[in-house]
Amino acid sequence: MLFKESVQIAITALLSNKLRSILTMLGIIIGVGAVIAMISIGMGVRQNVTDSIASLGSNMLIVTPGSTNQGGVRSAAGSSQRLKLEDAEAIKKKIKNIDYVSPTVNSSYQIVNGNQNWNSSVYGVTPEYLQIRDLSVSTGSFITQADVNSRNRIAVIGTTVAANLFDAQNPVGKNIRINGQPYKVVGVLESKGQSSMGSDQDDIVIIPLTTAQERLMGITYIRSINIQVSSADRIEYVQGQVESLLRQRHHIVGDKEDDFTVRNLTSLMETMNDTTTMLTLFLGSIAAISLIVGGIGIMNIMMVSVTERTREIGIRKALGATFRNIMMQFLIESVVIGVIGGLLGVVCGVGLAMGIAELGLFTTVITAAPIVISFGFSVGIGLFFGIYPARKAARLAPIEALRYE
Repeated sequence: MLFKESVQIAITALLSNKLRSILTMLGIIIGVGAVIAMISIGMGVRQNVTDSIASLGSNMLIVTPGSTNQGGVRSAAGSSQRLKLEDAEAIKKKIKNIDYVSPTVNSSYQIVNGNQNWNSSVYGVTPEYLQIRDLSVSTGSFITQADVNSRNRIAVIGTTVAANLFDAQNPVGKNIRINGQPYKVVGVLESKGQSSMGSDQDDIVIIPLTTAQERLMGITYIRSINIQVSSADRIEYVQGQVESLLRQRHHIVGDKEDDFTVRNLTSLMETMNDTTTMLTLFLGSIAAISLIVGGIGIMNIMMVSVTERTREIGIRKALGATFRNIMMQFLIESVVIGVIGGLLGVVCGVGLAMGIAELGLFTTVITAAPIVISFGFSVGIGLFFGIYPARKAARLAPIEALRYE
């Protein structure tokens, strides 16, 4: 009963100074809202990075050319031309625990159909590329090994290319021109939409690897080798085997620098997750500072309240109110500010996060954990910063309090 009366008195006291109570809560509202919004943005960034890496395929290793060194002058990474189709074939043949191997080349070209044209990325691949990148064909068929062996001028196009060159028509069976050369469209890929980093995954033209090398680009090397390992726990073993095999094939001995790079996407994902987790915690910590400021505001306003209500405290003590009664009353007032401010802050934070996502500014991920933690923190802030004013009120001597004007 005593607790219920103390709550009623606390609420009455807060309502008697509505503007002051609202301004006091404002620090808590901003703090809680900022924590929820910042953490949701950080978690959204983490999801974007994870989705981007995952879209490249699961259990993936990617071999890319290294840099060249001529006369002591180092060129950019990827400039080496020593990565060959035979390297990919050797990896597939000699190394176990590998499901698929797909060497690729790529470049941008103007794609033409009649009076329509579109600039797109052209990839030369092998049939395994379909499984490695988790692609599917909506209409027609994909590249076959026979197409690679025969260097056929065929193409599989993405939905963006199809829409810009053929409008609503079915492209399968029709011809397009790439760099002035005719290619027959044999398939259209299922739409994958935008990647989490904003690139259009449907803006692509896929042709046989050998056709791209010999008929289109006039090169003998490849730009990357995509390797899908059979299981995640074998990735590091396979990576070591690939590095050893390529060093042997490229006659790299001793401490001589590799002319290739093997990237482990699983390790990359773990590193990026750690980085984005630190970013999320950093953003949340910055936002939490405003919660501390809000707590100082609560202490300040409660000190003012104690001063204003000194005579009231004296009267209550004269009528028999104990140290505990007075302490509880003022603590409840500060906790009520924390609770109401926390609830309003949760609403504002969730609304802000949803608004940011709706406007397309950032991807946001809203989960229960930051909401519960920030609300609990706001209540704790109210309790902690209310202790000193409450103790000061409870320690007032009744006679001195009654004399106060």
